[in-house]
Amino acid sequence: MFPAPRADLVPNTALYEDLPLVKPTGFREYDARWLFGPEINLLGVQALGLGLGTYIHELGQRKIVVGHDYRSYSASIKQALMLGLVSAGCEVLDIGLAVSPMAYFAQFDLDAPCVAMVTASHNENGWTGVKMGAQRPLTFGPDEMGRLKEIVLTGGWKTREGGVLRRVEGVAERYIADVASRTKLTRPLKVVAACGNGTAGAFAPQALRAMGVAELIEMDTELDYTFPKYNPNPEDHVMLQAMAQRVRDTGADLALGFDGDGDRCGVVDDEGEEIFADKIGLMLARDLSALHKDATFIVDVKSTGLFSTDEVLKSNGATTVYWKTGHSYIKRKTAELGALAGFEKSGHFFFNAPFGRGYDDGLVAAAAILAMLDRNPGKKLSDLKRALPVAYTSLTMSPHCGDEVKYGVVDGVVREYEQLRAAGGTILGRKITDLITVNGVRVALEDGSWVLVRASSNKPEIVVVVESSRSEDDMRALFREEVKPRLAKRPEVGAYNQEI
Repeated sequence: MFPAPRADLVPNTALYEDLPLVKPTGFREYDARWLFGPEINLLGVQALGLGLGTYIHELGQRKIVVGHDYRSYSASIKQALMLGLVSAGCEVLDIGLAVSPMAYFAQFDLDAPCVAMVTASHNENGWTGVKMGAQRPLTFGPDEMGRLKEIVLTGGWKTREGGVLRRVEGVAERYIADVASRTKLTRPLKVVAACGNGTAGAFAPQALRAMGVAELIEMDTELDYTFPKYNPNPEDHVMLQAMAQRVRDTGADLALGFDGDGDRCGVVDDEGEEIFADKIGLMLARDLSALHKDATFIVDVKSTGLFSTDEVLKSNGATTVYWKTGHSYIKRKTAELGALAGFEKSGHFFFNAPFGRGYDDGLVAAAAILAMLDRNPGKKLSDLKRALPVAYTSLTMSPHCGDEVKYGVVDGVVREYEQLRAAGGTILGRKITDLITVNGVRVALEDGSWVLVRASSNKPEIVVVVESSRSEDDMRALFREEVKPRLAKRPEVGAYNQEI
């Protein structure tokens, strides 16, 4: 019998080589992520596969797509995961090196209900993880992750005969053809494709050329799992600034940046200015709501407040629902409400029919952006941006906070804001008009400005975003004079990854 995992094993010991190591903190709200070595070993990944295989059998399934991203250790981790899945009696379809949306596409392409994508996404080297689902196009949420965690940590899996592993060829080619079919450009565009040396570099250039991009400028598309310049994260200021410089140097119409596993897309306009994904989402919502009247859009609580005040969306009969941050949450809500699209500030875009199948795909998002430009032949991306109402939104800032304590810290902040509102208190002279607490707390102020504090779902961090309706200086003040001092009172909160 395969032994139950332990959390106290140390690398370079006999026990570490003989027993599975799985730290409980790796089971996040909607996927799993560990530091490979100190938090999970290969036997621990095998245990995860056994647990996942057992769980999908509980759900009445056994056929599962498996792929892996481009890290020095991802193939080994996938092999260990598949060994566990086969031991649990699953039919495993290995699609090889892939971006996450290619694995989601393969669920449809190969008629497989389940998926397990080995990826650390944009996390730094050393991290690994698995994105999982058993009901296409959805991925696991807290309930499914809770059950999986219970099975794995207690050793409550069941081995079964009949497991099989098949290598499937041709999925990448069919995936590229599928995403390329989302738009056929008639307008000549010069586009920078930035991949940060991550997995998307193997697929994005070919797909963008097949969409009809007239001149494609490849930027860090060579695969290099050391990530020599920066992590492939199009929400990170370093990558965005590099993209902006390439646009200015080449006179490109825009830059499209893809994260480590290709399910997110970041954008820089023709003037070399980064456009946060929620503002791109607002542009797309304007464009799509003109074609599809009375559409519903889902946005996460980190996104601009302009979705609820924009006159163009109102005139097109569009409805916007703010929901929990996290690709699994927005994906699920987009499916549940039959929304035309869902947008997340981190760069996850979800399109239902006719443009997509409901899962997040950086290349489908790129196709939607290019199609929007094609429908506006006399306008540049910067023109579409300037047509939006003005709001000054911060970067996403993340101070370190341990996984064991981050939710408690955020709960304390929520209580403080609830008490402040009940007492009639103000923030920088403005009354609190609303508190959205579906995911941390989004504090809406009387002039339309807001601040957000929530726990990261996949890293030991707290997430902070602020937006001002007044000025960039006021946006900075909301962070420096309100949120930062409030968090600084708590010793569990550490250094920020970046600050305005």
